Amino acid sequence: MMYMLKQMRSMAQKYFYVVDHFIPFPSSEYGGIWSVIAKDDNECFDLISTEDNNQYSIHYNKLRENVIKAPKFALVDDEESRIVDSFTT
Repeated sequence: MMYMLKQMRSMAQKYFYVVDHFIPFPSSEYGGIWSVIAKDDNECFDLISTEDNNQYSIHYNKLRENVIKAPKFALVDDEESRIVDSFTT
């Protein structure tokens, strides 16, 4: 029983985020949507900006706001933090 409690404490709660990433024209027509598994807003932002190769860093203030406002869903299982999928235009 004690082992299970220690194991549960070592697993950080993860969330599934659906993040709007607005990039104005002419760089993009609409921006995109990112599906991300992360432990918190900061990790979510870092995963997106790394995947984005800091290409749109001028718009990261809006991205950070969108991460904070994004729908997020608690995951039951311990999942690896990652970009699950993205759709950008």
